[in-house]
Amino acid sequence: MTTRFPFSFVRDLAGRLPHPPEAPDWLVRGTQHRLVLLANHVLMQEPQAMERLARQRGRVARVQWRAFHMAVQVTPAGMLDRAAEGAVPDLNVELTEPSPLALARGALTGARPAIRIDGDVQLAGDIHWLAENLRWDVEDDLARLVGDVPAHTVCATARRVRDALGRFAGARRAAPASNHASP
Repeated sequence: MTTRFPFSFVRDLAGRLPHPPEAPDWLVRGTQHRLVLLANHVLMQEPQAMERLARQRGRVARVQWRAFHMAVQVTPAGMLDRAAEGAVPDLNVELTEPSPLALARGALTGARPAIRIDGDVQLAGDIHWLAENLRWDVEDDLARLVGDVPAHTVCATARRVRDALGRFAGARRAAPASNHASP
C-alpha cells in the first residue's frame, strides 16, 4: 500500500504560486521590527556576542529569501537595528532554497539551509559565529511569566513535538519517491 503525504495539497498549492502575495508595508515593517527586537533580546543575554558585533558598528547586512528581504545595521552598542531604506549592504545573504516546505522540513530536521554569501568576509564570519553560538533560552523567559515548573513542562512538550515532527520530516525525505505516489 502506498501512502501520500497528508498535506500534499499545501505543497501543490505552494508550487502553483509564482510569487508570494504582496504583504502591506506596515505588516512587513512591523514584522521586521519585532524580529530585530527578538534578535536584540537574545544578544543582550550574551555580552560576548554584543562585544563581537560592536566591532562591526555601522555595517549593514541584508538577508533575502525569494521576494522577502530585510536589512539590519549593527549599532555601536553591538545590537541590531533596521537599516535605513536604500542603505547599501556590506554583506548579502540569500537563502537559495525556493520552497517554503523544504525550508520548514530542513528546520525541523536541524539541516542548515543552502545560502549564497556576497560581501564583507569579517562581517560574515561574525554573523556565522553568532549563528553557531547564540541560543534563545525560551524556557528561562517563559519561567519569568508563568513560573519554573509550567515553563519546563511547556518547553519539554514543545521539544517532544519538534523531535517527532523532525523524525517525520526526516523519514519523508529518506523514503523513496515511489512510496509517496497517489493510489
